[in-house]
Amino acid sequence: MSFKAYRVDSVEGRVSGKIVTLEINDLPPGDVLIRAEYSSVNYKDALAATGAGKIMRCMPLIGGIDVAGAVAESTDARFKPGDPVLVTGYDLGVAHDGGYARYVRVPADWVIHRPTGMDAREALAIGTAGFTAALSVVRLEQNGLRPENGAVVVTGATGGVGSLAVEFLAGLGYAVVAVTGKADQIDYLKGLGARDVILRTTLDMGTRPLEKPLWAGAVDPVGGAMLAWLTRTTQQHGSIASSGLTGGIELHTTVMPFILRGINLLGIDSVLCPMPLRQEVWHRLITDLRPRHWNAIIHEVALEQLDGVFVKLMNGEGAGRTIVKLTD
Repeated sequence: MSFKAYRVDSVEGRVSGKIVTLEINDLPPGDVLIRAEYSSVNYKDALAATGAGKIMRCMPLIGGIDVAGAVAESTDARFKPGDPVLVTGYDLGVAHDGGYARYVRVPADWVIHRPTGMDAREALAIGTAGFTAALSVVRLEQNGLRPENGAVVVTGATGGVGSLAVEFLAGLGYAVVAVTGKADQIDYLKGLGARDVILRTTLDMGTRPLEKPLWAGAVDPVGGAMLAWLTRTTQQHGSIASSGLTGGIELHTTVMPFILRGINLLGIDSVLCPMPLRQEVWHRLITDLRPRHWNAIIHEVALEQLDGVFVKLMNGEGAGRTIVKLTD
């Protein structure tokens, strides 16, 4: 049985992807064969496919760090043909052929049953980015965040993680402040529930170890100078969920926010998130965290359109979530 896939390779040091035709036997070993319906585009996917980041540990490799569909074959008793499933994280699309293919074969321990009532399109509209955003919210709540504590700031707010973090937090009743560099997306962010939008170019980040306390909590997929500013402006016993590095990998701050305000810096690891917590987060994504503004968030493309999507994402032109339809 032949099928299409988007495979990334390095030729003479130049990384690029292309559509190829494969057979089931071309896939790597695994316990569960998934007949895929949707994947999605995350910043990590764009870094991998363009070579802008050293994401893939081997090549050639099918891209796509998440996938949703139904079980086609399984040698593991936990899964049977027809079961609706999804996979995010682990080595998918990094060291193991990923989700940009009609068929995906993976170890059973990577697979979870899709929550009842969630179809494959909805699951991957959430995808890795949405799971990361939801995990950020859950970890903030585990560390005491409540709506009555004060405003919650979301940086990189038009991206996949940021958009869904705004959506989730607003739906839970938090006063959300969105930070973005895109003046033309203010209405979009307010439509998702942001009470206020701050343009990144207008921020006065200050230089003191401690600035005026502003935030009860923060979701930060940006990192770098933005994360350092958040440490200086988070209020007493507030928490920051750090999940990204689009603004840089270095963090220049002091210990003062931690020892004088008692703030918490929470690392968000969606790749190797323990399975019990992973399942808890997906359960919340079908209940109180279920997105309300699908039409504003989702853009749907085919495999053949991926190269253009990656370029836009690397140029900072993307907004919301791009999902990849894998069915004919």
